[in-house]
Amino acid sequence: MLRRLSCCVLLLLPVFQLLAQSCTPPAEGQSGPNPADFWRQQRLFPRVRAAEATAGPAVASRLRTHYLDPRRLEIMFRLVKTRVELEVWARNRGGGPFELLHAYPLAATSGTLGPKRRAGDYQVPEGFYEIDRFNPNSNFLLSLGLNYPNAADLALGEPNPGGDIFIHGGAASVGCLPITDAGIEEVYLLAITARAAGQAVIPVHIFPFPITEVELARHATSPHLIFWRGLMPGYAHFEKQHEPAELMELAVK
Repeated sequence: MLRRLSCCVLLLLPVFQLLAQSCTPPAEGQSGPNPADFWRQQRLFPRVRAAEATAGPAVASRLRTHYLDPRRLEIMFRLVKTRVELEVWARNRGGGPFELLHAYPLAATSGTLGPKRRAGDYQVPEGFYEIDRFNPNSNFLLSLGLNYPNAADLALGEPNPGGDIFIHGGAASVGCLPITDAGIEEVYLLAITARAAGQAVIPVHIFPFPITEVELARHATSPHLIFWRGLMPGYAHFEKQHEPAELMELAVK
């Protein structure tokens, strides 16, 4: 009975991740009462101005090609580790499901398939997160912070789960997502644009591989199998709808 209860808890924890994601307010100073002020705040930093000069035209071109209005932009990030690229999905607010805008190859990887559980394990987290920090003075040019560890990580992890997981520039990783300097300039500008357009929560979904029955069968002996199966409803929902799953939709599956 205890073992069955433990399995149920493990399967529900990814749902708690989505709850934490949906209820976490933006970090202080990132949007404020007037989100449009966020662009002005970010332009105070030299690296942001430099990124706007070098990568701004490419970002504007991508948005135009996909008929995306910067004033209504919403984005989300998705990483399937075995594909080794960060997907940026985008849409106009109120304009239907997300569409793939661009995929940025990872410049380096670390760890193995499986969630991050403790400091120093070199693992990239897996689950449902959000961007909670904009760092225009990163050691890796620019960076966007994930809200790791979230409630599910704390429930399953070690006493010291670690932290400071970023999407950043450069080509080095100890659990982060490096997408080169050129890549982070574009991604950072897209994130600023979405935040300034009023998007308070920018989701980040990270999976080890496509969470399908076929792939799970290939990893049937993994100690992470129950955890991965708990991610499956969120993965399947997005694959079908191109919308992040809502908490209650997952809870009844």
